Amino acid sequence: MNNQRQVTRRSNFFLTRALPALTLTLMVGLGVFVLLIWAGKETDEASQERQARLVRLVISQLQTDVAHSQESATVWDDAVVEVRAGNAAWIDDNLGTWMHDYFGFDSVYVLDTSDRPIYAFTDGTIANQFAYDAIESEVAPLAEALRAKLAAGDDSQVNDQVLTPGISDLAVIRDRPAVVSVKPIVPHSPLVQQETGEEYLHVAIRFLDGSLIEELQTDYMFEDLHFSWTPDGSNQPLTTAENTIIGYFVWQPYRPGSAVMTRVIPVLTGVLAVALVSIAVFLIIHHNRSKKLEESEERIHYLAMHDPLTDLPNRMHFNERVDRRLAEHPESPLALLYLDLDRFKQVNDTLGHPAGDALISDFARRLRTILREDDLVARIGGDEFSIMLSGKGGEAEIDALCRRIVDEARVPFQIEGNTVFVGVSIGAAICPRDGDDRVNLLRKADVALYYSKTTGRGRYSFFSDAMDETLGLRRKTEMDLRQALLGENQLSVYFQPIQSARTQQIVGCEALLRWHHPEIGWISPELFIPIAEEAGLIEDLGQFALRKACTAAAKWSGLSIAVNVSGVELANPAYAGKVEQILVATGLPPARLELEITESVATNEDSAAAANLSALRDLGVRIAIDDFGTGFSSLGRLQSLNIDRIKIDRSFVQALEGRGDDEAIIRAIVDIAHAKGLQTTAEGVETPEQDRTLTRMHCDDLQGFLYGRPMPLQDINRKLGLAFEAPKRDSGLAMMPGSGAKD
Repeated sequence: MNNQRQVTRRSNFFLTRALPALTLTLMVGLGVFVLLIWAGKETDEASQERQARLVRLVISQLQTDVAHSQESATVWDDAVVEVRAGNAAWIDDNLGTWMHDYFGFDSVYVLDTSDRPIYAFTDGTIANQFAYDAIESEVAPLAEALRAKLAAGDDSQVNDQVLTPGISDLAVIRDRPAVVSVKPIVPHSPLVQQETGEEYLHVAIRFLDGSLIEELQTDYMFEDLHFSWTPDGSNQPLTTAENTIIGYFVWQPYRPGSAVMTRVIPVLTGVLAVALVSIAVFLIIHHNRSKKLEESEERIHYLAMHDPLTDLPNRMHFNERVDRRLAEHPESPLALLYLDLDRFKQVNDTLGHPAGDALISDFARRLRTILREDDLVARIGGDEFSIMLSGKGGEAEIDALCRRIVDEARVPFQIEGNTVFVGVSIGAAICPRDGDDRVNLLRKADVALYYSKTTGRGRYSFFSDAMDETLGLRRKTEMDLRQALLGENQLSVYFQPIQSARTQQIVGCEALLRWHHPEIGWISPELFIPIAEEAGLIEDLGQFALRKACTAAAKWSGLSIAVNVSGVELANPAYAGKVEQILVATGLPPARLELEITESVATNEDSAAAANLSALRDLGVRIAIDDFGTGFSSLGRLQSLNIDRIKIDRSFVQALEGRGDDEAIIRAIVDIAHAKGLQTTAEGVETPEQDRTLTRMHCDDLQGFLYGRPMPLQDINRKLGLAFEAPKRDSGLAMMPGSGAKD
């Protein structure tokens, strides 16, 4: 009986407690197991999809980058000329080997107007042109498609980033998957003419199973990534424009869910309590891993949309925000600004690129403090920035913000112990007055920026229709200037006397170039000198002015002649020799010639300019720094400059009667210059009070309207008491009153 009761009790315990508990435990365990399987699978699928999207993005970006990189050399006057001429060495240097070394192109071909190869580069060296035959079947359709697009005048691809039409696709090249991009070789200016259908084509090939795989594995942690002709495991098909699959990128997918499950499942086979704890641990691990993946994605996206130096949005981010803003509020006032730092190149050339980076970062911080929360500033490259201003207060508010930005940029920057003076030029376009789409507004802002640059810098300009006309006028001015250099009576040299502060006698003159246009009259040097520098005419103008000045000064007894020299001229290694030839031809002693240069040229020690300056000083020619104080050198830098004279900028002289700090600056410049054994000249002297003040400071020489305006040769000879000899090319030109870059 007792035995029967024990059996019954055990049976009841099993049926009423053990079995339900075991069943519940098994159900909980099974539920947890099912949950783990589901969560792990979802995590694995999400991770795999992220990797597949990343592969697609990288391949798409590679196609764009290859085409964009081609345009660095295919949109070029020299490229058209040299390819037509069949200059094999030039083609290899600029269209083949350079693109292989710099952009990583695996193969490059240049096709003539009949789509036959005139140049081939593959396997790291120049190849026989018949190498093209092996890939012609893949490339020829792309070339034909591009020819058709060019013949039809299809420029739908062309925008502010893409300069020419092109054809790009994926293809199998020599049994390897590759990006193939075909671009036309076209001129970048109207100086070289090219008819439609006469374009040579540039073919660039970048294999997908080479360095790209290493980059993906290194940068994005793909495991066992390789190319395969058949799909295997996790893969991303490589599809052409015609939806033809040419192969697959295959990799071992990262499975965070499976990794966690492998650790947790053994625990589930043990005690339920351990299983429950393990579930909690898994959920925590799963959450943390998912969070890390999301943070990694967010970081990648952030880096893709921001400038790493300033942490500002980049061009892509800026464009997206502007498009969204214009779509959501098309009628609200909005301004798009283009900004460009003035004299930034001088900082890079003199203090080095790290100092330039520091300047960019500092300027970006200043912009952030000026702009409001709903404004947007982006760095779009180099020293260029773009800004979207909300303009809730209308154009007056936009005008005030632009003025604040210009004023803030004028405040000196402290960079690596140097006081740097720069500025900023701004161009602005306003929506809806100037347009309602981003591309048009940015183009007009760029035009306005160009206007600000060419009309003095350190200022801001709002777009107007007249600015488009100004660009046309600028191009016409360049052509007219070329004709003026060939003519006999448009260009002339004027002379402004320089007076000794101690003796009140004329000790020399400065030569100033003048241009009298036969149709529109006098043209300011502030307009045509920058055009000449951009058009490559400044050396011819400089030689003309130097020869005229030396010819005139050779007839003056003991007086010096000062001539401005641009950095472009000094960058020519042959410049010192040309100066010596002119001195010999005109008979002017070298000691009576003074060449005026900028601070940046004087401080550049590793260049052809430095060699030229050294040779000129050995010859006996004197060197002066013009407009001292407007650059970025500290006063202490005077002690290291190898020069003869400092010319104090007119901005300090004109402020003498109103600001004591400018008087202190001039006094410091004069004292340091004299301690160094340098002479000083003050420019822009217009009043007797300025004369007395500068004389009291022991400034050596004075120059300005008080002593004489720039005048033609016959007038300066008359002022010097010399007989006038009519010049052969400058006769009949009246003095241009009140014009010119200097007094």
